[in-house]
Amino acid sequence: MHISDGVLPVSVTLGGYAVSAALAAWSARRTTSDQLPKVAVVTSAFFVASLVHIPLGPTSAHLLLPGLAGALLGPVAFIAIGLGLLLQCLLFQFGGLTALGANALMMGLPAIACGWLFQALKGNTHMRHAAAGAAAGATGTAMAAVFLAGFLAAGGEDFFGVAKIAMAAHVPVIVIEGAVSALTIGFLFRVKPELLETGLVTPKKESHD
Repeated sequence: MHISDGVLPVSVTLGGYAVSAALAAWSARRTTSDQLPKVAVVTSAFFVASLVHIPLGPTSAHLLLPGLAGALLGPVAFIAIGLGLLLQCLLFQFGGLTALGANALMMGLPAIACGWLFQALKGNTHMRHAAAGAAAGATGTAMAAVFLAGFLAAGGEDFFGVAKIAMAAHVPVIVIEGAVSALTIGFLFRVKPELLETGLVTPKKESHD
């Protein structure tokens, strides 16, 4: 799922960095100090899950967790995913520095969208939360795969075939991510439901009374 250096045109690379920088700043403004421990845990989970690659021809598949990250963090998920991608790039050369902006968009935008999707669907029962988690997990990975195919197609005709393989390779991952997210959200609903109430964060206004 990581796009490597040299794949994307310069215009796409620069555009990816510009949009990612704006979203990262927007996400950071919505991060409160009490959320930092959860951000660290989600970043760690994303970092570890994305390290396990299954080679599939010229591409590979692995767990992504953008939907689950979005359900737990909302807009703050973009920062968590961006940090995870940066560490993977620097420590393990997954992806590339020039493609970091595009990679962040590819996984961060679905996370933000799935945060809102989860909040809209979660309801008040365990079953509704689990179903909303499954929807967010599957949708996040499906959206990331579509972004990946689009970015690869932007690299030229040489990458059209890889884009098609990447889309097909992530079909089973979509199913697995839905199941993992459903189980995780269902477990948290039973043991610590307050973690699921802070998915969307807005900056607090200071009182001058």
